[in-house]
Parts: sequence; structure tokens; C-alpha cells
Amino acid sequence: MAVRRQEALDYHARGRPGKIQIAVTKPCKTQLDLSLAYTPGVAEPCLDIEKHPDDAYRYTARGNLVAVVSNGTAVLGLGNIGPLAGKPVMEGKGVLFKTFADVDVFDLEINAPTPQDIIAFCRMLEPTVGGINLEDIKAPDCFEVEETLKASLEIPVFHDDQHGTAIISGAALVNAAELLGKRLEDLTVVFSGAGASALATAEHYVRLGVRREHVTVVDTKGVVHAGRTDLNKYKLAFAHATDARTLADALVGADVLVGLSVAGAVTPEMIKPMASRPIIFALANPVPEIMPEDARAARPDAIIATGRSDYPNQVNNVLGFPFIFRGALDVHARAINEEMKMAATRALAALAKEDVPDAVRTAYGVERLKFGPEYLIPKALDPRVLLWEAPAVAEAAMQTGVARRTLDLAKYREELEARLGYARALLRGLTGRAAARPQRIVFTEGWDPRILRAARILVDERIARPIVLGDPERVARAARDVEVSLHDIAVVDPRQDPARERYAEALWRRRQRKGITRGAALHLIEHPHYFGSMMVAAEDADAMVGGIEQFYPDKLHAPLQAIGVEAAAGVLAGVFLLVVEHHVLFVADTTVNVDPDAATLAGIASQTAHLVRRLGLTPRVAFLSFSNFGSARFPEAHKVAEAVRLLRAREPDLEADGEMMAETALEERILKGTYPFSALTGPANVLIFPDLNSGNIGYQLLKSAGHAEAIGPILVGMARPVHILQRDVQAQDVVNMAVIAAVDAQERGAKAGEG
Repeated sequence: MAVRRQEALDYHARGRPGKIQIAVTKPCKTQLDLSLAYTPGVAEPCLDIEKHPDDAYRYTARGNLVAVVSNGTAVLGLGNIGPLAGKPVMEGKGVLFKTFADVDVFDLEINAPTPQDIIAFCRMLEPTVGGINLEDIKAPDCFEVEETLKASLEIPVFHDDQHGTAIISGAALVNAAELLGKRLEDLTVVFSGAGASALATAEHYVRLGVRREHVTVVDTKGVVHAGRTDLNKYKLAFAHATDARTLADALVGADVLVGLSVAGAVTPEMIKPMASRPIIFALANPVPEIMPEDARAARPDAIIATGRSDYPNQVNNVLGFPFIFRGALDVHARAINEEMKMAATRALAALAKEDVPDAVRTAYGVERLKFGPEYLIPKALDPRVLLWEAPAVAEAAMQTGVARRTLDLAKYREELEARLGYARALLRGLTGRAAARPQRIVFTEGWDPRILRAARILVDERIARPIVLGDPERVARAARDVEVSLHDIAVVDPRQDPARERYAEALWRRRQRKGITRGAALHLIEHPHYFGSMMVAAEDADAMVGGIEQFYPDKLHAPLQAIGVEAAAGVLAGVFLLVVEHHVLFVADTTVNVDPDAATLAGIASQTAHLVRRLGLTPRVAFLSFSNFGSARFPEAHKVAEAVRLLRAREPDLEADGEMMAETALEERILKGTYPFSALTGPANVLIFPDLNSGNIGYQLLKSAGHAEAIGPILVGMARPVHILQRDVQAQDVVNMAVIAAVDAQERGAKAGEG
């Protein structure tokens, strides 16, 4: 992707200059807060840490803090530009740490021209940080710095320029060799380049299984061979007896080329004599040693990777360092050892073989990502990398004795999911409930790729038993197009299924006094939405999810006619589950009732509260208005107050209050300070809007301006579980809705059993 100079400068300059800031994590608004944060209260943790140094991980930010240290002598693509000019890069490193793994960073650009200067500085940092990421330090100084610090410090030290590429490209090598049916120990590997990254990568490949004698390194003077007298100890490790003297010589018959040198270092003629089905990793950035299209033209049988995001198989270091440090920090590791690096490589290689979520495909603008020659390693924006790599690193640290802390890995993965967002943690709990008693979920658009991918996930993870509706040939063709197996996914054709006439008869009996004839019912039942609704009505399915291809009002016709509104509810409404930072809100009504009266508002609140309880949470309901408890005397405010009265009369044990402004509902200091008489014991988690205008606008503002994660709309008030999808959903959204439908069905079934 091309980036204009001015665009880059504007990005870094606008608003608060730079890309990072310090955030306070504890309240500091009152005199008591100040006394606890600083003097005299701060003395207590200080004294505990003096007695027990490991308590620093408990009472300070050290356990989540990494120092990115650089002297600016080898800034990627820019060379020796010095520490000050390199600061934007180090800030960028901090952004990646925080964004991908929630690791805090101090970027420290230092005037330290010699290895000894860097070593002395880093040694003084040990009490402050939980780890040190060395960055953009020239070779061979970087080797000496890392080796010395690793031997003398009790915190992880990691030079990403060396090991990042090694770990990520190592995963690509493992998978490429597997695809080609080649054994690592049989591969001959040639490195174009002999800097820090190349030599560290060569060593990592040897640990993976490549034979050292099969590795040839080529530096600016030619092949590193046994006859040379100008080699440092790091190059000497790969100095073999060979007649090859140039990169072209070394590539004859080679299985693998790893480029970690400069743009244009490799020509098409050089790679033509390589072995059959060669592996070409041209990793110089931003311009590789050979462009992929030129490599493909010369060797159509090659598997190719680069460091660029605009070609397949990007070897991007962001797949490594944030998650390696995440795992190391969380076990309070004393070091990052070879076993931890190897665990990272293996985890990435394994993840590449898993089905790729729609969100990742959408982020990269591609229809398909599947393990193969053009998808060797996960994409940088795949959120699952955190959940695979950090636990693997943590486990390796515990197994090799460098961890100060032991983790339950299953619980640790749940904690990592929570770092990705409260919605993931909540949905994980709901998914576990759904999987405990898998429900039959019927999907009305069985030919849609998103439905098919979701159904596959539900089966593979044993969450539910999906039934997809549609012409079997059309469904099978769509499944082949997106490479989804239909194994254990029931495919039902509404036009041919034996239940068709039974459902039509039941629909006619239900609607015969509403203008529907037997013939019309038989015709309607061929439509998947009517067929699916009748499956649920007849209890041949436990819940229905569908409506991707219709506008929302049209989606309601079939379930309303076939199933109808629950008699006790008396009202239908759409609810969105919104996750804002670390708390969850349910907002209603966002999709159905345009201008509800007080009784309808009370019904909407009641049904939303029942949903919240079914999902395992305790509802606190706020009826929203422009008025606080009678402060404005208008009919619109009176309607909301009357709804509160009606709800309390119906459900006196439900925690609900209003009318109130949104700020009052969500800010405890206002709720309890200004209105201590309120029935709410804390900030509301259920917001009832006075009409569809405000409900829909409010939810969209929270979603967009408030950066809330949204799940829904969840349909409440139906006599049986039916949930309507929006047209722009992705497969994971379908899975989320299916999970909610399954839990909804479970809870309704349990309640019916009790009755």
C-alpha cells in the first residue's frame, strides 16, 4: 500500500503529537485518592516490595511493562539515523505492543554508541520493567548486547530484529516443507545476507531440524566459507568447505532461499537452477530481493513469501514479539529462551491450518484464506494469534523453569480473551453453556457462505446442531465454492421435505381466519422463512436464525404468522447487546416499535430483563428520557414515568427506575449523589429508549462514536426463539447469534420443564 509523505507526517503530527501517551489506571479525584496514590499510602506497597521483591508484580505496573531500547544505529530501511530520528519507529513499536497484546511500553532512545553503553543502561532498567525489547541496533553489536544482558539480568531480553524474523519465517518454512512433502533435515538453505536477522534465522532453522552443514550464508563479500579469514564468530558458525563463491553459485540446486539483504539482490536467472518446487523467502523491506511476480515467472513451481502486506505470506514480526512478551510477562519469566521461541513458531504454524474467520478475510479484502502455498502463516490482524501464541510461550517458560509463576492454561486463555474485549469473555461463557446441551438451530439461507461457515464452526466446536434450508444442489455448490464440508450439517429442502404438507396444514389452521387459504399456505411453506418458522413452531427445531437477504420489517412476517408473540409478553422488541470498554449494556427497542405507549414500553423492558436473566446477568433497568424524575413536565416524559409505574406493578422485584437521562443512568456519582432515592443500586445495564428514533440512533452512536462492540438485534417477545440477522453480518456474527439462540432455547426448555 502506497503511503504519501504528507499523509505520514500529518498522521504523526495531528492532535497530540506522536502515537502514545501515559494513562492513569486508578482514580485520582479526591484527597483520599491522592493519599493512597502517593503519600502516605504509597509507603505500604513499598515496604512489602522491600521484603518480597516479587510483590512488585502485584503492586506496580512492572509486570505489564516493556522497555523498547534503541540507539538508532540500524533503523529498518533507514540505517544509522541516530536515536532521536528513530523515536517515531520506537513509538510505533509501542503501539503494536499495546494494540495486539495489551502490553505497555516505555520507548527509550539512548545516546549509547557502544555495546558497553547499551548494556550499562539496560542493567539499570531492571527494577523498572518486566522485559526489554532491543530494537534497531547494528550487527554485530546487537549480538554482544543481547548475550551479555541475557546472562546478567533476571528479566526477558529479546532482540526482535534477530529473532522476530526467525520465529515467523520458521513457521512459514515448517508449513511450506509440509506442503511440498519435504523433510527439514533434507533441505539445503541459502541466506542472502549475514546481518543480525539472517544469522539468528539460520540458527533457528537449525534448531527446527535443518542441518547446519546444509546452510550457506552469503554476505556482501560473497559466500561465507571455511577459507575466509575475515569472519566474526557468528559467521564462522556457518563457514563450510565449499566451492561456491557467489550467491548465484550457492543457489544451484538449493531448496530454500532466504533473503535478508537488499532490494534486487536476486535475479530471475539466479533462481532458475534451484531445486524443484523451491521455497523463496524474499524478505527485504520495503522492496524484496526479487519481486514475487518476477520469481513466479522464473519459477512457477515456487512457494514465495515476502515482508510486504500486498503479497501473500507476509513475514511480519508483529506476529511474534507482542505475543511472546505477553506470555513471558504473564508467567513473570526470567528470560525468553530457545524453547519459548520454538513454541511461538510451532503455534503459528499450527494456527495457519485452522479455518480463518470472516473478520480476517474482510480486513484483507480477500474472499478466501486457506492453508496452502499462498497462506503459510496467520495474518497479522488475526486476533486468534494472541490466544495461540502467548499460551504456548507461557507453557514453554513453565516447562523450562524460567517462569516465576505457574498458570492454569485453560483459565489463562480465558483471561487473554477478556483482554481482546469483554464481549469475547461473555460470549465464551455463553458458548460453553450452549455446548453443554447443543440445540437444533435452523438457518433460513443455507446457500449463503456466511451461514455455511457459521454452521461449520458450530459443528466443529460442538456448540449446536445446525440445519440449513435450501435447494441441496445450490447449498452443495456454495459449500464447495467456500471449501466448507457439509459433514454433520443437515440440509433440508423446503420444496421437497416430507414435513412440507404437515407444516402447511398447521400454518393454514393458524392463519385461516387471517386470509390464508390451504393453497396459499402450501405455497408459502416453500419459502425458507416460513418453513423454518414452522419447524420451530412444531418443535422440530429449537430455534431459528435468518433473514440475511431481507430488509428487517420483511423478516418478521413469517415468524409472526407461524409462531407469534408470546401471550405473556404481549410485545415484540429488538435488543442490542453492546460492550463498551469493560461493561455490557442491553438497549431496546432498536428495531420494531416506532412510537410505543407506556404499556408497550413496560413490556419491552420486561422482555429485555428476562433476556438478560436468561443470559446469566442481573438486570438493572433505566427508562431513558430528556427528564430526570419529573424535572420536565411534558407528555413524552410522563409516558416514560407511567411505564415505570406499570412495570413495577407487574414485576415489583425487578430493579428498574426512570424517567432519567442517559448520563444519570450510567454515572453512579450522579445516580447515587443527586438522586439517592433511585431504585437502582448501581449504573444501569438495560437502557429502555422512549421510541424507535432515539433507540436506533442511540445504539448506532454507541456503536460508532463510542466504539462499542454490538451483538444483535436479539428478538424478544416471540413465543419461540427466533432471531433476525442484519444484512451486513459476518460468519462470526451468525455464530454469536446462534449461541444466544441456543442459550435462549435451553432456558425456555428448562422453564417449560419446571412448569
